Amino acid sequence: MNADDRNPLARGSVATRLPAQDLDRARCFYSERLGLEPVDERPGGLLYRCGGVEFAVFQSTGASPGTFTQMGWQVDDIEAVVADLKRRGVVFEEVDVPGLRTRNGIADIDGHYPSKGARGERAAWFRDSEGNLLGIGEPVY
Repeated sequence: MNADDRNPLARGSVATRLPAQDLDRARCFYSERLGLEPVDERPGGLLYRCGGVEFAVFQSTGASPGTFTQMGWQVDDIEAVVADLKRRGVVFEEVDVPGLRTRNGIADIDGHYPSKGARGERAAWFRDSEGNLLGIGEPVY
């Protein structure tokens, strides 16, 4: 038995929680822009499932600062995903700071994912209707 087998948190599942000041607006964004529909709904919250992992969008009086990536998807073809989302009206962040620059919404980042044997990552970021900063990444092998 390793340490993770004894730790109830290590055995538990994890789900991201994203705040929404307007839950109906968020539902429309996730449906129309991302093509996602909730798998469950309860008063004040929507539950989504992607790749066997769940995330919830919940009614909140607080707003996300949007200053860091709050949730991200790993994909096999970031160029195709970004192009599809742009066609759906998603606006990608353009970044130009020392060490990180996007071109057509996608950045090449050296040194990410060494635990996966990758030499880097290609990444893109966008905001949902509530200001949450979401990311898409593709490991580069």
